[in-house]
Amino acid sequence: MLYIVPTPIGNLEDITLRALRVLREEVSVILAEDTRTTRHLLDHYAIRTPLRAFHAHNEHALVDKVVTELSAGTAMALVSDAGTPGISDPGFLLVRACRQAGIRVECLPGPTAFVPALVASGLPCDRFHFEGFLPHKKGRKMRLKYLADLPHTFVLYESPHRLLRCLTELSEVCGQDRRACVARELTKVFEEIITAPLSELLAAFHQREVKGEIVVVVAGKTID
Repeated sequence: MLYIVPTPIGNLEDITLRALRVLREEVSVILAEDTRTTRHLLDHYAIRTPLRAFHAHNEHALVDKVVTELSAGTAMALVSDAGTPGISDPGFLLVRACRQAGIRVECLPGPTAFVPALVASGLPCDRFHFEGFLPHKKGRKMRLKYLADLPHTFVLYESPHRLLRCLTELSEVCGQDRRACVARELTKVFEEIITAPLSELLAAFHQREVKGEIVVVVAGKTID
């Protein structure tokens, strides 16, 4: 069996009892996006299960090997650095290969960054579009224009050094008055969630050094 195990996005207490049991008792190997990051979590909970690297750079090469081991009866868990594997993180290829090979895949519920950002933003969340990371170059403008016309809230992931570019482009395609939210350092000591028109968000972050993983939530287009 392959277990998909969400891990905390910041606060180490945000892990389920079931996830701890699986990582400690149910699997022989933990596949980790970054073994150093996962080791910090495992040490905190005194979990000694062996770790193996499984990340974006080796995912294609390792999928067949992992599927072979799983087929032979080895139970494994897949974790990312933070949140739920497969959501803008490695995991999709392995899950698909396991399904095709008839291997049982069990995904535990747990942390993911966009849900608390979306709910805490105060923007409508009865319907929403999750976009994840925008393309850096090819197709970026076209994608932004598509998102700007959506009638419901959409959610982006962004890195600190690209935040100003992202807010500037959103302001251009959505209009400066469109309400949006920047959520960063979620569940951590310096958590910050600001909801305001895009023009105000751009001004607020223009002169600041921004750190931490960022979720940008943008209201949908109002239909007149």
